[in-house]
Amino acid sequence: MRVLGVDPGSRYLGFGLVEWRTGRSWHVASGVVKCDARAPLATRLHQIFVELGQVLDVYRPEAMAVEGVFTHKNARSALVLGHARGVALLVAAQSNLPVFEYAPARVKKSVGAGGNDSKGSVARMVTTLLRLTEPLERADAYDALAVGLCHLHQFRAGLGGARVVRLPGSTKRGIPSDFASRLKPSVIPARSAR
Repeated sequence: MRVLGVDPGSRYLGFGLVEWRTGRSWHVASGVVKCDARAPLATRLHQIFVELGQVLDVYRPEAMAVEGVFTHKNARSALVLGHARGVALLVAAQSNLPVFEYAPARVKKSVGAGGNDSKGSVARMVTTLLRLTEPLERADAYDALAVGLCHLHQFRAGLGGARVVRLPGSTKRGIPSDFASRLKPSVIPARSAR
């Protein structure tokens, strides 16, 4: 099972690929899509679209996990973050990749960091869990790996709790049928012509 975790952002979008094999979680790849803050929002979103699409083409994950929407003190920042998140969902939908959302507190808890712990705490736990030998470039990459690990843990345990974003044309690939039947899609897919 290979999962792409995404930590959305319009300036820095973190991505991290994790995989379950030989009885443990493995780090496959991670990085950050870095956009010029001075560039128009549309240009930054296009860059995210292109670069995240390339990540999917190269690494072929079976699912995408994203952090769920959370309240933000600044409405404009929340709106811009929502745009970046929407682009990530679009990239997944175009690849027929199932998308799962996890609350920020659940992501932190899944890697052993408390709900109010700092980003540094998440980075330390991700480093330990994945046995990373080199530090990652930015906290966004650690956060993305934590989201991916959260999905792996939920998947392996056969637990619900993920909100699946089912878009028309997406599949249940990579999800055991008994687990998939317990998930409540937030969007009912249109009937396929196939």
